[in-house]
Amino acid sequence: MSDLVKIFLTAMLIENAVLMRFLALCPFIGMTSDVGKANGMGIATSFVMVLATAVTFPLYQFVLVPFGLEFLQTLMFILIIASLVQLVEFYLRKSAPGLYSSMGVYLALITTNCAILAVTLDVISKNYTFIEAIVYSIGTACGFIMSLLLMAGIRERIKIAPVPAFLKGTPVLFVAAALLSMAFNGFAGLIK
Repeated sequence: MSDLVKIFLTAMLIENAVLMRFLALCPFIGMTSDVGKANGMGIATSFVMVLATAVTFPLYQFVLVPFGLEFLQTLMFILIIASLVQLVEFYLRKSAPGLYSSMGVYLALITTNCAILAVTLDVISKNYTFIEAIVYSIGTACGFIMSLLLMAGIRERIKIAPVPAFLKGTPVLFVAAALLSMAFNGFAGLIK
C-alpha cells in the first residue's frame, strides 16, 4: 500500500479526530441535528483544515524554524486559522445565507476547533513532507465530515426511536457517540 494511502486512511479512520481522538465534540454534537447542517459544517471546517495546513506548514518550515521561532507556532497557527475562518464566513454570508444563519455561533467556533489546530501541529510533529501533510489534512477532513454525517444520520433515527426519559436529549447522543467510537476502534489494526 502506498505511503500516501496509508497516511490518508490512518487520518480518516484510525486517528479519526472526533471518534478516536475526541476532538471537535462541540460541532459534533451541536451541528448534527440534521444532515444539511452537518454537511455544511463539515465542508466549511474541512476547507479551513486543508487550507490551514497548506499555509502553516511552509510558514513553520521556512520562517519559524530558520529564525529559531518555533515557540511561536501555536500562536501563529491560531492567527492563520482565525483569518481563514473569516474568509469562509464572508463567503457563506454572501453565497449561502441560509446555511450561514443556521450555523450561527458554530461558524465562528471553527476558529477554536481543536481538530484544525491538531492537524497543523500533527504534521509538524510527524515530520511529514508538504504533500504528506496535505494528504493527512484531507484524510482528517474526510474523517471529520464522515463523523458528522454518521452522527446526523443516527440523530435522525433517534428522533423516531423510543428513548427512555432519562436518556432523552444529550445523554443519548453521548451514548451513540460512544458506540460509534467503539466501532471505529475496530480500524486500529487496519494499517501496520
